[in-house]
Amino acid sequence: MQKRVVLLLVSSVYVSSGVAAEDEAVEELEPVLVTAPVHKFAEEMARPFNVLRGEELTRKSGNTLGETLSQELGVSSSSFGAGVGQPVIRGQSGPRVRVMQDSLGIQDVSTLSPDHANAVEPILAERIEVLRGPQTLLYGSGAIGGLVNVIDNRIPDRVPEQVISGAAEQRYNTVSDETTSALRLDAGRGLFALHLDGFYRDRNNIEIPGYAIDEKAEGASHGAEGHDEAIVNTKGYVANTDARARGGTVGFSLVGEPGFFGFSVNRLENEYGIPPGAHDHGHEHGEEEASGLDRIRVDMEQSRYDFKSELYDPLAFAETLKMRVGYTDYRHVERENGAAGTIFRNEAVEGRIELVHKHIGPWHGVVGAQVQESEFSAVGEEAVVPKSEISSYGFFAVEDMHWRDVLFELGLRVEDQTIRPVDRRSRSHTPISASGSAVWNLRDDAAVTFAVTRSQRAPQVQELFSNGFHAATRSFEIGNPTLSEETSYNLDLGFRYNTGWVSAEIDLFHNWVNDYIFQRNPGTVFNRETEKFEAACSEDDACIPVLESSQSDATFQGFEASVKFPVFDRAFGKLDLTLFSDYVRGRFNHGGDVPRMPPLRYGFQVDYGFEKLTAFARLMNAEAQRNPGENETRTAGYLLFNVGAEYRLAAADYAEFMIFVRGRNLLNETIRNSTSYLRNIAPEPGRAGEFGIRMSF
Repeated sequence: MQKRVVLLLVSSVYVSSGVAAEDEAVEELEPVLVTAPVHKFAEEMARPFNVLRGEELTRKSGNTLGETLSQELGVSSSSFGAGVGQPVIRGQSGPRVRVMQDSLGIQDVSTLSPDHANAVEPILAERIEVLRGPQTLLYGSGAIGGLVNVIDNRIPDRVPEQVISGAAEQRYNTVSDETTSALRLDAGRGLFALHLDGFYRDRNNIEIPGYAIDEKAEGASHGAEGHDEAIVNTKGYVANTDARARGGTVGFSLVGEPGFFGFSVNRLENEYGIPPGAHDHGHEHGEEEASGLDRIRVDMEQSRYDFKSELYDPLAFAETLKMRVGYTDYRHVERENGAAGTIFRNEAVEGRIELVHKHIGPWHGVVGAQVQESEFSAVGEEAVVPKSEISSYGFFAVEDMHWRDVLFELGLRVEDQTIRPVDRRSRSHTPISASGSAVWNLRDDAAVTFAVTRSQRAPQVQELFSNGFHAATRSFEIGNPTLSEETSYNLDLGFRYNTGWVSAEIDLFHNWVNDYIFQRNPGTVFNRETEKFEAACSEDDACIPVLESSQSDATFQGFEASVKFPVFDRAFGKLDLTLFSDYVRGRFNHGGDVPRMPPLRYGFQVDYGFEKLTAFARLMNAEAQRNPGENETRTAGYLLFNVGAEYRLAAADYAEFMIFVRGRNLLNETIRNSTSYLRNIAPEPGRAGEFGIRMSF
């Protein structure tokens, strides 16, 4: 640990020592516009946000949404093998992080279980935004952590300047022999605009530096210490992590001076495996996958149909009127050794209407309504959640005003949610959320931000009604139909400083959550042979851990900080240095730690640019997680060293080529993710090299 701290400090001092010897360079930074009904620039946001776009998005894009965002401040990834990576924002995940596709929910079942992947493809995104604060109330009251909006322009809002433009990309990753192909086309003429995109990905098992399963930690977490039970294990790779995915979209718009309207159709298919140790015990070590090993595969498919329209100056008091409607037919099958086990299905319709009004006195903002209807079912031998009809209705408003050097923003949202299971009593909840914030511009280059939020989240169907064995998570899940709304009170305080020479920001947060809903391991296991709950596994018993829905008051606190400044800016290029750190700690008020929290992270990144070449090197230290939660295991710290470079080649007037290379985990560290349910079973990928070429025209 001390060596890692010394390495980071020495490297930072060495790189930054050249700053004093260089002249100050002034750079005009391009303002970042955050997509929302009321568009806001970065300096107008009271709470921290993240926006990935352009080359930065290409550089960070991964197989999953969580992997793509994992380098952002305050954001990490909850993996479940290589096929799943859900975003974790300030320690919150699942239903507390709303994932959207162009401002509508993706309507998959990723919030139901950690083994369910998000039905969204980062490589096709035009930009990805992570928002917190009053703006989140526009899209849902349950996003205590925040929301992620993936924007891909599948329904064009303008006619492209060129008759046809687009991009094609090909990638190869050494850690799993992965190949990825992607294509995007945008065309238009007159009043018509067309969008096409598609991708295909294929990979083998991921490689790791050592054994997949930490047998000592895994045995302790399942009450198997002291027994001679052998566990399936592999060295150098994680079995059953191969995957294949493909998808595509067709979108069309009619665009005129009064506004536009358009439609899109999207299809996504994703087949991935669950690491074998997550499900099965009872076999010996082996380099080859044992023939008797239970092989769990998730076969997901989704069809989605979207309508989007926007009118400019439709009424005397209105700037814009927006409407979105999306229909989603989602289905995935969990297969065990090729046989269909449980079939999850969600058929959903979501619609929203937003009116951005002109100034009423000093106030300017948006009001709107949102409705969602869905039919959810989980059918099969291991169906743990009853078939249910779910309806939700919401009304929201977000207003802002300027007073001297202060920008104030207020938000309010009222929802009504009803879950009607086929064989149980319906449950209804009415969460009410409100938020207020202020941005005080001390001077042109410095501002203080403050935000206070009271948000409520209604329990989800799996938290209320789960009851049974879930093969993919290898657990017996028990819901609680008496759960009440989860109520969170959040305070945020931030400081931003941004000149042409240096930019810095720090955000402190403190969240009190009443009736926090979580899955608790009570320290018992379920014996599938005797169908009884037991204190611990005995030899040869088919035992699985128990996870039950519980509520308890909890407190979360932490920070996010970064500072960026130039090291040199000369004829031979420009070098910038960024120092960063983030941290969150979650505790239950009655004692104990909230499980699966990310650790303290800190490090630095250097970015170099010269003509058509850009490159970076990033070193991050993640501390050991010594507060894993009740009946959870600790995780060791690690150093993550990533590098990358891109070079642009102008092939012709009509096209540009960019070649890029990336190296990830170049120190080949064994990384066990503290936010993952499979921390002891499936470590993150080992040393990886990625090579690609992108053509834009």
